[in-house]
Amino acid sequence: MTLKPANYKYRRTNGTSLTGGKEMGYIYAELELTNEDDLAYYRRGDLPGEKIQKVTCRALVDSGAWDLVINQDVQSRLNLPFIGREAVSFADETWLDVDIVGPVNVRFEDHFTIVRAVILPGISEVLLGAYPLQGLDAFIDAKGERLLVHPDSPYNPKSYIRQVKQISLSV
Repeated sequence: MTLKPANYKYRRTNGTSLTGGKEMGYIYAELELTNEDDLAYYRRGDLPGEKIQKVTCRALVDSGAWDLVINQDVQSRLNLPFIGREAVSFADETWLDVDIVGPVNVRFEDHFTIVRAVILPGISEVLLGAYPLQGLDAFIDAKGERLLVHPDSPYNPKSYIRQVKQISLSV
């Protein structure tokens, strides 16, 4: 998982930008994160719409990371329940035990997916990893330095499901 610490300062580079500039080519996306449990209560009529907890944020897109990564502030604003703890590795090969929370409804443009989130202390921004990218049916436009929904399914993310033949077993 590739992350920038909260005190990270942008530094000048020598032409490493994807668009040929002098700065690093980071890609950000505007996301809406919602507590999926609140949405479930709302759909059942047990929670009014104005009580649904959601956060709109600018997220760093990182296809080298796996999960959605949030900080404690986003977790508390969404009131996401604790699921468990897990060890994660960083780009520099260090390991850290982190809290896993969720479920989180992640919305980008007209697409959404439901995922868990990793809480990483000391970060200032949300990180969107490969797993939620797959669920959103979104991809990175490296030249334009932006996130796009798949052009073949702009209004409906596609899932590919193999057909499984029924098998009967006798005991």
